[in-house]
Order: sequence, then C-alpha cells, then structure tokens
Amino acid sequence: MIEVQSIRKSYGPIVALDDVSFSVADGEIVGLLGPNGAGKTTMIKILTGYLQPDEGSVAIDGIDVLTQTQAAQARIGYLPENAPAYPELSVQAYLKLIADLRQVPANEQRERISAAVYAVDLEDRLTQPIGTLSKGYRQRVGLAQAILHRPRLLILDEPSVGLDPTQIVEIRHLIRRLSEFSTILFSTHILPEVEALCNRVLILMNGQVKADANLAELAGASDAILMLDKAVGSAVDTLKALPGVHHVEPVTGDNGRAGFRISGPPETDLCPAIFQLAARHQWPVRELRSDRQTLERVFSKLAA
Repeated sequence: MIEVQSIRKSYGPIVALDDVSFSVADGEIVGLLGPNGAGKTTMIKILTGYLQPDEGSVAIDGIDVLTQTQAAQARIGYLPENAPAYPELSVQAYLKLIADLRQVPANEQRERISAAVYAVDLEDRLTQPIGTLSKGYRQRVGLAQAILHRPRLLILDEPSVGLDPTQIVEIRHLIRRLSEFSTILFSTHILPEVEALCNRVLILMNGQVKADANLAELAGASDAILMLDKAVGSAVDTLKALPGVHHVEPVTGDNGRAGFRISGPPETDLCPAIFQLAARHQWPVRELRSDRQTLERVFSKLAA
C-alpha cells in the first residue's frame, strides 16, 4: 500500500528526512512514532502529495505520488493534526462540501455521507454547527471527511492530540473500526497509542528510521536480569558463551551491586540456563528474573 524509497528532505540547513525507506502492506495498522521534530509531519506531507522531497520516490497503492499526485490522493483519506473545518457550517453541510470536492457522484453522496456519519457515531450531531462541537466530536467530523470517499489508505496525524482520556478511548475504538476497511498509518509521539492500536511501529528520530518492529514479536521478547552480590571478573564472557545468548549488557544495581541484562531470542526464557550456569560457577546471586521487552525501552534506548 505504501512504498517509500530513499526520501530526503531539507529546509535550508536543517535536514528533516535523511534517506528514509519503508513499506506498509495492505490491511496493516502502522504507527509512525517519534519525538517532536523527528520528521513525522514532513513524511506525512510527502506521502499525501502536499510536499515534494528533494530525493527519493513514494508510491501509494502502486501509484507514484510525485508524478501522479491527484490519482494517489484519490486513494488517501487524511486527518491532519489540526483538522480544518468551517465552524459556521453544520456537520451535514460540511460533509456535503467535502463530497463535492472529492467528486463523489451526486447519486452516491447521500449513501456515502450516511455511511461516514454512522461509522464515527455522528448521527445526533448532523444539524449542529461544527464550531459548537467539543474537541472530540470535531475529531469525529475530521475522521468522517477522511473516510467519505472510501479511501484505500487512511493517514492520521496525531489523531488524539488535545483530547481528554474518555475522548482518546473513543477515538481508539473508531480507528479500530475503520481499520476493517482501510490500511492505516498514524503519526504520534504517544507510546500507549501505538501499543493500543498498531500491528507494527516505525520509529523515526532525527529524520531517520531507527526501528521497524512488529509489536507481537516485541511483546514476546524478554531479557534476563542477573544481579550479583559482588563483581565476578569473567561473568560477561561466560554469559556470552551461553547457548542462545545474543547480548550481555552490564548494569549497576542497589548499593553498587554488579548486574547484567542478558538478551536472547523471542519467546525464550534464559533464566533456567543462567541459574544453572551461576550455580556451576558458584556466583553470589542476589536476583535473577525475566524482564519483558517494551516499546518504551526500545524508544528510550534509541533516544539515548
């Protein structure tokens, strides 16, 4: 559905995107995660044809966004961070305007508007001026205009920004429902949003893709934490030699105790083998436990 190859974009001396490449398959829900200033919004503007990159290529559903911009845009539904709307228009009048702009055939507009309104639960707000709606309902109006033309791809830029906890939960439910019909890419800097909604996460930092992780695989990955009462000089090399161990990272525990974070394959518990190893070498074990890998830990490591 999305194919991005070697995208570069600079604003004068500031490099916003630096050799960014990724793909998104049909039917996926993918979170584009990163701190403020990471390049997420620039990437979305390029995907939607609003901005031209300095280098690289972008295709949406097999259509080149740079050379066939309108044809690609016809397949995209887009909700920007601050969804533009005419506050004096009613919800119904605004959606009729969007249907005209999207060139939805006149004989299909009533059905399309009704379907979009029903999908986002706006039935009881049709005649209400948009300017009188709460932030949560204005976001629903933004989602309704984004899906009105039945896009193959739905791109959402910070869809829950400014919402209260109840509204955030409601928007999450809406996005899950919409994923039954469209591939979804949404930008956010909020980790729980990605964990709650996505199949996969792309982490963008300093204009580069730093990680591309399947959340199901991430949830199944765990490290082992080993804490010793005193340092053992050969511990790192001995642990690295243990079958299945990929990485050993020294850590410092309470009162300066020596410790190690030991990483292995997904869905593997290294603790039994480490326990036997420590007993065999008579190490003074203070603690041994599994520590599940999380998106927050991955993000923190990349940001460090």
